Amino acid sequence: MATTDADAPQRRSAASLLLLASGASFLAVLDVTVVNLAIPDLREDFTGSAFKDLSWVITIYAIVFAALLAPAGRLADALGRRTLFIAGISVFTAASLACAVSPDLGILLAARAVQGLGAAAMIPASLAIVLMDSPAERRRAAIGQWSAAAALAAAVGPALGGVLVDVFGWRSLFLINIPFGLFFIYGAIGIPRTTGLGTERKLPDLLGTIMLGAGVGLFCLGISKGGDWGWSEASTLICVILGPILIGLCLLRSAKHPAPALEISLWRNRTFALANAAAFFYGIALFSWLLVGVLYVTQAWGYSELEAGLAMTPGAFMATIVAMRVGKLPPSYGPRLATAGGGIILAGTGFLLAFTLPDHGMFLAYWLPLGMLAGVGMGAITTGTSTAAALSVSPLRFAGATGLNQTARQIGGAIGIAVLATVISGGISEIADFERIYLIAACASVVVTALGLGLTIKLPPTPAAATPPAQPAGEQKTPAPDAAN
Repeated sequence: MATTDADAPQRRSAASLLLLASGASFLAVLDVTVVNLAIPDLREDFTGSAFKDLSWVITIYAIVFAALLAPAGRLADALGRRTLFIAGISVFTAASLACAVSPDLGILLAARAVQGLGAAAMIPASLAIVLMDSPAERRRAAIGQWSAAAALAAAVGPALGGVLVDVFGWRSLFLINIPFGLFFIYGAIGIPRTTGLGTERKLPDLLGTIMLGAGVGLFCLGISKGGDWGWSEASTLICVILGPILIGLCLLRSAKHPAPALEISLWRNRTFALANAAAFFYGIALFSWLLVGVLYVTQAWGYSELEAGLAMTPGAFMATIVAMRVGKLPPSYGPRLATAGGGIILAGTGFLLAFTLPDHGMFLAYWLPLGMLAGVGMGAITTGTSTAAALSVSPLRFAGATGLNQTARQIGGAIGIAVLATVISGGISEIADFERIYLIAACASVVVTALGLGLTIKLPPTPAAATPPAQPAGEQKTPAPDAAN
C-alpha cells in the first residue's frame, strides 16, 4: 500500500530531520572555508588568470549567497521548507558537479554563482526544519546543534581542503559535495509537506533582490579591478558609484515593499542594527584573514596546500571551541562581552601580524600561538553577533533575524576579498602586501569592538513578575514585544 505525506513524520524522527538540517548547514559553510585552499592550485591550472580574477571564485559565491539568503527565508515560508530544501540541495549538488568539470575560469565562476544560489536556499530551509520539526522543549538545543554544524565545517574545512587539494587537486573540493547532496535529497523525503502559497505568504521582492546582488557585485568588481582599470577611469567609477546606489535603492524599496528583499524593519531595534553592523565589519576581517593566511604560508614559507590547511586548523578548532563556550554566557551581558572582547583580541593579533610577519617559516614559535589567539577572537565574535541578533527580536522573527545577520557578514566578506585582491600584488610574494591585509583586518576588528560595546539585551520580565497575582485563569497574556534598545 502506498504511503502518504502524512506518514512522513513517522518515517523520520525529529532527530533524523535535525541531522539532515545540520548536514545541509555543514555543507554550505564547508564550501566557504575549503575553497581558500584551492587558490594556489587554481593559479597553476589556469596559468593565464591573474590572482584578482581567481579571487572571484570566493567572492561570487559570497555575493550570491548574501543577496539571496534573506529572500530565501521568505521563500521557505511561501513554498514550504520541504520544497525549498530539495530545490536548494539539488541546485547546489548540480552546480558542484559543474564546478568540478569546469574547463576554464569563466565557467567555474558561473558554476560557483549557481552554487551560491543553492546554498542560499539550503540555509533558511534547514533552519525552518529545525524550528518547525523539533519538539518545543528541544528547540533551543536543536538550534545549537544546527549552529554547531556550521562551526564544525569552519573548523575541519582547512585540514580537509588541504588534504583534498594536495592529494587529488582542486576539483575534488567540489566532487566531494555530490554524494552528500544526493544523500540529503533522499533524506528530504521525510520532511513533512506544507501547503502552498497562502493569503499571507508572499514571494520575496525579485527586483529588490537583483538590486542587492548587482550592487554588491559592481562595488566589489570596482574595488578588485580598480588597480588594473585605473581608479579614475569611467569603468571603475561606474562600479564603485553605481554599486552603492543600487544597494541604497534596494533598501528604500525594502522599506515599503510588503515582501521585501531585506527585512530592514528589524533595524529599528538598536541592538539588532549594531549586531548587523558588527557582523558586516567582522566579515571584512574574517574572509580576508582566512585567505591571506593561506596565501602567506604557501607563498612566503613555501608550504604545500596540505601543510597550509594543517597550519590553519588549530585556530579554526579554537574558534569552534570558544564559540560553543561563549554561547553559554548569560544573555544580559554575554553578546556584548563576546563581541567587544573578541574584537579586541582579533584586532591586537592583526596589528601584531601586520608589523612582525617573518619571511621564513616559524610555525611553533609564531604562527601557532597567534593563530590560536585569532581563533579565540573569531569564535567569540561569531557567537556574540549571532546571539545579539537573535535575542534582540521576538522568537517569531528569529529566522529572519538570523538570515539578515548572515547576509551582513557575507556582504562584508565579499568586500573584504575584493579589498585583498586589489592590495596584494600580482606576484603575491611581497611580505608587505600580506602585512597590509592584516592591518586592514585589524582596523575592521577595531570597529567590531566599538560596535560590540553597544550590544545590550533587555530580556522580557519573568512570568512571575509580568503576571499580576489576581489575573483571571482564562485571560490570555500579551506576547512580549521585541526588546527596544
